[in-house]
Amino acid sequence: MFWKAFLSTFGLLILAELGDKTQLAVIAQVCKFKQPWAVFLAATLALAIVSGLGVAVGQGITTIVPEAILRKVAGVAFVIMGILMWFGVL
Repeated sequence: MFWKAFLSTFGLLILAELGDKTQLAVIAQVCKFKQPWAVFLAATLALAIVSGLGVAVGQGITTIVPEAILRKVAGVAFVIMGILMWFGVL
């Protein structure tokens, strides 16, 4: 089960993060400071902290709200975001 969760999360995040504003910000920082290792380490630490917060909040929510409800709420939220993006609101 560990590998299924690991590979699913890895695949989802690597696809979601390619070409996003975080990657563009990292590129800009490397161009500005010309210190790729410092930028890499800082970006890695920042993303690890943000991911850790997401894991902690997710774990907390799953102890309160049943999984079936979370799946439905997440699905509705993604549909709403898609509609808002379609109409240029987001």
